[in-house]
Amino acid sequence: MASSIETFGLTKRFGSFTALDHLNLKVEGSKCVGFLGPNGAGKTTTLKLLTDMIFPTEGGCRINGVSVQDDRKRALADAGVLIESPEIYPSLTPNEALGMVADLRGLAASDRRDRIRTVLGEVKMSDWADQKVGRMSKGMKQRINIASALVHDPAVLLLDEPSTGLDPRGMAEVRAIVRDLKQSHRLIFMSSHILSEVVDVCDEVALIDKGKLLFYDTLENVTARFANGHSTVDVLLARPITPEDVARRVTPLPSVAGVQQLDPKRLRVRFTGGLDGQEHLVEALVGLHLGVVSVAESESALEEIYLSQISRGD
Repeated sequence: MASSIETFGLTKRFGSFTALDHLNLKVEGSKCVGFLGPNGAGKTTTLKLLTDMIFPTEGGCRINGVSVQDDRKRALADAGVLIESPEIYPSLTPNEALGMVADLRGLAASDRRDRIRTVLGEVKMSDWADQKVGRMSKGMKQRINIASALVHDPAVLLLDEPSTGLDPRGMAEVRAIVRDLKQSHRLIFMSSHILSEVVDVCDEVALIDKGKLLFYDTLENVTARFANGHSTVDVLLARPITPEDVARRVTPLPSVAGVQQLDPKRLRVRFTGGLDGQEHLVEALVGLHLGVVSVAESESALEEIYLSQISRGD
C-alpha cells in the first residue's frame, strides 16, 4: 500500500482565533510535497496535529490509513518527524544522540550501529559521528535532527521548514539532503515559506493561507492553471547574447510568448504548450547554437501565483 497522509475537516481554534479551517488534503505515493504558505498560515499547526502534539477542535487526520487521534502509536510508527528545531544535548556526539533516539524507537540493539551509520551517511555527517554536538554549526545540528527522524527508516517524513534560520550554505546542504531522500521511495511532506526551496526540491505543492487550503497539485499543473496557459523557464547560456539577438532569434520561436533578458547569459522565456511546448522550445534553442547550458522551471512563475493567491485573501 502506498504511503499516505490525509486530513479531513481538520480544524484548530485557539479561543476566537482559527489557526486551521476545515483542511481537507490527501497526499499519497513516493514524492516530495511542499506545504507552502506565509508565516502564520497554519503550516506548523497542521504538522503538530498530524503528530498528535496538539488536538483538533474538529476533524482528524490519518497516516498510512491509521487515525492519528484514535491510534497515535500505530499511526506514527512509520513516520519520521522534525517539527521546528529541537535542541540536542551539546555534550553528546551524534552517535550518542542517535543512539538515544534509536532506543526510544525500539530498534534492536544489534541493528542500531548499522542504522546510525547509514543515516549519518544520508545527512553527510559520517565524519562528525564522534564529535561533540556543541561544537557544531546550526546547519550541522539540523542535519543531525534530520538523521534522528530517519533512524527507524520511516516511509513518511514530516519536515517543518527544515532550512529556516540557516545560512545559505546550511540551506543548500539541507535541500541537497531532501533531494537525495526523494530517491529512497519515501513520502516527504515539507512545510516551507521559501518559494525557491519548493521549486528546487518538491514534486507537488499545497498552498495554505489563513488556515485554508488554496490548492494542491503538481508544480507543472499549478503553473498551467494559474498562468493563463503559459509556462516559464530560465535559460542559462555559456556565452553572452545581445538584446538584438534575443529579439531577432529567440522571441520569434514557435510557442514563445515573451522573453526577458535577466543578464547577458540568462533568459527568462514564457511559452505555451506545456511539456510538449517546452520540449520543442529546448530543441529550438539548442538548434540556434546559443550555447545553452541549462533550462530550468522558473520560480518566478510560482512566485506570481503565490502572491496573487495570497493577496486575494487580504
